[in-house]
Amino acid sequence: MKWKGRRQSGNLEDQRGMGTKGKVAAGGGVIAVVVILLQLFGGETGQQLAPIIDQVSKSSSTQQVTERELTSEEVEMGEFMATVLADTEDVWNTIFTENNLGNYKEPKMVLFTDAVNTACGSATSASGPFYCPGDQKLYMDLAFFDELKTRFGAQGGDFAIAYVTAHEVGHHIQTILGTSNKVRQLQSQTNQTGANKLSVAQELQADFYAGVWAHHNKEYLQAGDIEEALSAANAVGDDAIQKRMSGSVNSDSFTHGTSEQRMEWFMKGYNTGDIRNGDTFSALLN
Repeated sequence: MKWKGRRQSGNLEDQRGMGTKGKVAAGGGVIAVVVILLQLFGGETGQQLAPIIDQVSKSSSTQQVTERELTSEEVEMGEFMATVLADTEDVWNTIFTENNLGNYKEPKMVLFTDAVNTACGSATSASGPFYCPGDQKLYMDLAFFDELKTRFGAQGGDFAIAYVTAHEVGHHIQTILGTSNKVRQLQSQTNQTGANKLSVAQELQADFYAGVWAHHNKEYLQAGDIEEALSAANAVGDDAIQKRMSGSVNSDSFTHGTSEQRMEWFMKGYNTGDIRNGDTFSALLN
């Protein structure tokens, strides 16, 4: 992705370098691994995220806060993230205007190391990237992207990071358009299987929105960028994760969609660039 020398967002809060000494999330044990697997690309609702975050937090030790200087590589990564966030702002401001959706309220992004406090509760890096509707912020511990590559087999690369960021921005769009509230209401009126299907539809719509963003950001894409995004989407499909964990698949327990679905809806957004084509709920639930 071509990003150097371009506009950077002023909505980035960089808390990296401020961390805690000692163990975090039971030293990255079984609970932390489960949280990573269950919450990958999640965070669309505070109710879903908070109980698991709290469980991890309770297993953590309260430690002294420490600070350090960021490395040159970390500084550059922060500049990249600020540029990606600026791109999402430019694209979604235009889309909201063109589709008479009102003013686009830009989210903030928080970069952190190890642990962070949010309006959805305290979280460790084990939570993976997430969006908190309570404060309308995206939270990213960038060490996650090493996990995405080494543990989950994704291709890696800067556009894989951009895809994850755009997916979380998709959850912000769902919040300000009222989609997230409607999903929570419907989930409260159905059983667990039904609630999971609604969650899948919501996650796939966020993938679609990420594709729409990529479509409108084509001038900055480079060869291999879309393949990087698809590799990330493939790695975190529910079926791929369940096979990796247990060797079997239970579709009733899916909350994010299969690898094929995640890639399909990202590409539908990328190919059409039209927010009106992203009704995953009708497509999956009817």
